[in-house]
Amino acid sequence: MQIDLSGKTALVTGSTQGIGYAIAAGLARAGARVAVNGRRQESVEAAIQKLEEDTEGGSFVSAPGDITTDDGTRQVTSAVPDADILVNNLGIFGATPPLEIGDDEWRRYFEVNVLASVRMIRAYLPGMKDRSWGRIMNVASDSAVVIPAEMIHYGTSKTALLAVTRGFAKDAAGTGVTVNSLIAGPTHTGGVEDFVYELVDPELPWDEAQREFMAKHRPQSLLQRLIEPEEIANMAVYLSSSFASATTGGAVRVDGGYVDSILP
Repeated sequence: MQIDLSGKTALVTGSTQGIGYAIAAGLARAGARVAVNGRRQESVEAAIQKLEEDTEGGSFVSAPGDITTDDGTRQVTSAVPDADILVNNLGIFGATPPLEIGDDEWRRYFEVNVLASVRMIRAYLPGMKDRSWGRIMNVASDSAVVIPAEMIHYGTSKTALLAVTRGFAKDAAGTGVTVNSLIAGPTHTGGVEDFVYELVDPELPWDEAQREFMAKHRPQSLLQRLIEPEEIANMAVYLSSSFASATTGGAVRVDGGYVDSILP
């Protein structure tokens, strides 16, 4: 299967590192022109420089801006007026005892993990409909389905994102635009390394810490290791292609078998 996204413009939010960076690289390797987003111009330019090296001359656009704000959203949409592929990857997570999560923190998680994606969909879905082609992906999490006690606020926000996905897929019905969620499992990123060390002995070497984390906190994983960001990116690239034209309104699992269900 040869995926060719030549002539397509993609915007990946929160793409200066981690899963977003890997998705940006994967889309660029498939031929898409990729807009890289982060809050700061400096981090976006540094990511683009590295992406150009990693993808051997991929085509990238700088699209800095904090999409949790109206001003930041306008900054991004000015840099990228139209997109054929939108990957809502921006998100925050962290462990907090359930009874210690205050109202402001609940609101912050909803603003970043849900409303920012809604804001981007509102900006780009109309143009996709007009062109009768488009791909929207919202990066969700296994925590949307298996709510972890140590981060209820995060899991709940990702559950809401699944509902957002299904609703906008219905809005796009029959237009040639697909809208899907990616249910990402425990993934090996810098942020996750920090999270792992919040839950296991910070003095442990990384390989040992990872094994202890999976055994104690994610024992139902069939993969029995953290997923690499490139493995999430592979699914995102496929869903961006014409080969995935019949997949819409779905919650597509890239979770290493973590969710104990035969359905998403």
